[in-house]
Amino acid sequence: MIEILFYISLFGILHTYLIYPASMLILGKIFRKTCPTPSQDYNPTVEIIFAAYNEEAVIRDKIIRSFKTKYPLSKLTLRIGSDASTDQTDALINELKAEYPQLHFKRFAARTGKAGILNQLIKDSCADLIIFTDANIIFNEDTIPHLVANMQNPKVGICGGRIVYSTYTNTGISLQESTYLNLENKIKKAESDLFGKAMGVEGGCYIIRRELFTGIPPLYFMEDFYISMATMKKRHAVLFASNATCYEDASVYSSEEYKRKVRISIGNFQNLNAFKSLIITRFFPLGYLFLSHKVLRWFTPFFMLILIPTTLILASTSPLYEAIAAFYGLFIALGAVGMLFSQNKSLGLLKYPGHFIHMNAALLKGFYIYLKGVKSNAWEPTKRNQQ
Repeated sequence: MIEILFYISLFGILHTYLIYPASMLILGKIFRKTCPTPSQDYNPTVEIIFAAYNEEAVIRDKIIRSFKTKYPLSKLTLRIGSDASTDQTDALINELKAEYPQLHFKRFAARTGKAGILNQLIKDSCADLIIFTDANIIFNEDTIPHLVANMQNPKVGICGGRIVYSTYTNTGISLQESTYLNLENKIKKAESDLFGKAMGVEGGCYIIRRELFTGIPPLYFMEDFYISMATMKKRHAVLFASNATCYEDASVYSSEEYKRKVRISIGNFQNLNAFKSLIITRFFPLGYLFLSHKVLRWFTPFFMLILIPTTLILASTSPLYEAIAAFYGLFIALGAVGMLFSQNKSLGLLKYPGHFIHMNAALLKGFYIYLKGVKSNAWEPTKRNQQ
């Protein structure tokens, strides 16, 4: 029994973090597809929608850059919901309404949460396509045209954009976050090209057919993944457009990123509860991708905990297990150092095991909060490397 637990845990970690990504990257290169180009004959109405809470640092640039696009402005509108912001966010939006008549603004008097705001705002929209985004995600001139181009195929329900970090330094965790994000983008591109099923679009930049948006459940985190899975459940494709690029500043502080990952973890287990049946009822490719890319990652902290006693017990039975136990102990020790001194520039590669452990600790806390029951999904914007 101890050996069974050991091998299940070890395989779960290796599969989701090594075997599956490697297989997707290799197959993705072999069967890579070219993203469709914008067409002058396909210009549906598009509305950008996002919720904002205390985003005075970025909101002005967000609005201006959203309208600075190669997509026809006559077909574009922007709708913002302020979640009872207490800084200058609302005032800055109102100032820009005179300059941009396509800008619509609604203030929510009480904290509502992102999901609740998006549910309300989309009811006021008449656009063919909706682009969901975040206040800190900055588009370039080609982002919207490239997103729209993928929707020419009626079988496509959602297309996600490629978010990259505009700046990152050796300070804090920004380099590790950038490395992780770039790898995730490549895996999603491969899933998109091979199966038309990118495992989760980034909530900061994706486009969806308005009629496919059926609402986000109350008190929900990770609404972007919920919408992605609900769309694939309806047998519509979810694609990843690597040429639809947008930018955000990297998270520098591990404490801030920890809080964000706890929120993500809560949403992960909400989504697992909502879509777990697909692992069996539609195992390939949807269930397999869901299990390999997401579910096993969400269970990695439990696998890591199981490996501690099992490796210690098995270490006395053979030199192989003894070597594995020594390697695992060294990894945990180095990770603890990297986690405790994450702001130190000189740690270099030691930050990566530290980042891995930190991320899985956030998953555990999120699972605990999920079990207790979610009382609110109101959020605070993550402090990033921005001016």
